[in-house]
Amino acid sequence: MRKYNVVVVGATGAVGQEILTVLKERNFPVGEIRLCATARSAGKEIEFNGRSYVVEETTAESFNGMDIALFAGGKASLEFASAAVERGCVVIDNSSNYRMDPEVPLIVPEVNPEDVKKHKGIIANPNCSTIIMVVPLKPIHDAVGIKRVVVSTYQAVSGAGKEGIEDLTEQTKAVLNGKEYKAKKFMHQIAFNLIPHIDIWQEKDYTKEEMKMVKETQKIFHNPEIKITATTVRVPVYRSHSESINIETEKKITAQEVRELLSNAPGIVVQDDPANNLYPMPLYTSHRDEVFVGRIREDISHPMAVNMWVVGDQIRKGAATNAVQIAELVVQNNCLLEKR
Repeated sequence: MRKYNVVVVGATGAVGQEILTVLKERNFPVGEIRLCATARSAGKEIEFNGRSYVVEETTAESFNGMDIALFAGGKASLEFASAAVERGCVVIDNSSNYRMDPEVPLIVPEVNPEDVKKHKGIIANPNCSTIIMVVPLKPIHDAVGIKRVVVSTYQAVSGAGKEGIEDLTEQTKAVLNGKEYKAKKFMHQIAFNLIPHIDIWQEKDYTKEEMKMVKETQKIFHNPEIKITATTVRVPVYRSHSESINIETEKKITAQEVRELLSNAPGIVVQDDPANNLYPMPLYTSHRDEVFVGRIREDISHPMAVNMWVVGDQIRKGAATNAVQIAELVVQNNCLLEKR
């Protein structure tokens, strides 16, 4: 079996670490691996497949001889993606830097795997909340067409990085002990609270996070006519994002038909047994790659709509796993770049 040289940029962060875990778990055919990060993180040692690697500072030369570059996020791809492509290295980018670029495919392998063949060197990984939503939307859209989606998210603090996790932990301790704690990441207390504000404000008082879900979903489905409105909320949960989704369809579909569709769809676990209080919850979906769906029911206010409750690990399927799955598509479809 051919092996492929892989560079992970941002290897010391949460997503970078998860990418390494997923590469190992999925037995991706790694030949040489190179771990890169900022100058501040260079010199750290990370173990992969039983061997210790020293993290290097990312430079243009980091991509020499590499086949695939997995960028964990942040601004690094703006600085180095072009250099990687110039050296014949396919870039799979977890940041938002290229998602809406019409020349860059935005891919969720369960939804639009064929788009991998359209890449010109860079492939974008969608926003975590978008990925978790579109996986169960795909089978419904294929079966009866989707006209409109109304989604409200309940997003874990780990989506805001290590400082978000620290805010929840330290604030919870402080509140329970009658002390004060000055938040590092969130503009309001997150312990025992919800914050209906993720990312910066944009037009008509929607946040950037909400508009990512709108625009990215339309791009992934190649359908700007799908109407989408989103409200994204930060909740005091450590890991796994939850979403309440209302779907208006072109043709009538029953709740049972949705259950059957999703039960046979890749990457989805249906947990929907109200009589036994069975439904997806973040506590039990963390560190899993599947998207979990439950509370499937017909909308009593609209004859052509259904509701469902969706939960997925935003670090795994919402980031690292989806990126590695894209790398698998690149290999399977022989979409590597020629070395220059």
